[in-house]
Amino acid sequence: MADLPHLPTPRLLLRPLRQGDLPALAAMNADPEVMEHFPAPLGGTGSEVMAARIADHAREHGFGFWAVEAPGVAVFTGIAGLLVPRFQAHFTPCVEIGWRFAREYWGRGYATEAARALLDFAFTRLELEELVSLTVPANGRSRRVMERIGMTRDPADDFDHPDLPDGHRLRRHILYRLTRSAWGGEAHRAV
Repeated sequence: MADLPHLPTPRLLLRPLRQGDLPALAAMNADPEVMEHFPAPLGGTGSEVMAARIADHAREHGFGFWAVEAPGVAVFTGIAGLLVPRFQAHFTPCVEIGWRFAREYWGRGYATEAARALLDFAFTRLELEELVSLTVPANGRSRRVMERIGMTRDPADDFDHPDLPDGHRLRRHILYRLTRSAWGGEAHRAV
């Protein structure tokens, strides 16, 4: 669906999303627990729209979201990638690193391993100067991944997401950052 390079890790393969991944993507996006920190679960049509946006983003920017495969375990465990956010905030324009995994693959370190591969790709191949990651304060799982990969948070960067209305339970977001110079390359590549 998109022309992205394959990014292998010790246990995973980040590869372009394929048409055959759509049922697993839709199942993951329909799971209320997976989507707890998003406005609403996505049905099959919403996941098809998401897949099309992923492909468009990759064509436009040369990077985007990859399907995450665990060879010998599962052909599709989730998605992880790099995204140029479409909204405007005090830290945009920027490149965001993010991930979403099916619930049955939580707790295995896959998000951290995939994120480390993306950091390497972003800082060495794309030569980006900084990556950001954002979530709601209650999303402890993603926050722990952000911290494991070396990202840091300054509460002064916290913001209200402009795509969500005043009073929405998910409007307040926190921002983590990592610069290429702070990343340290080899030290963060280890799994």
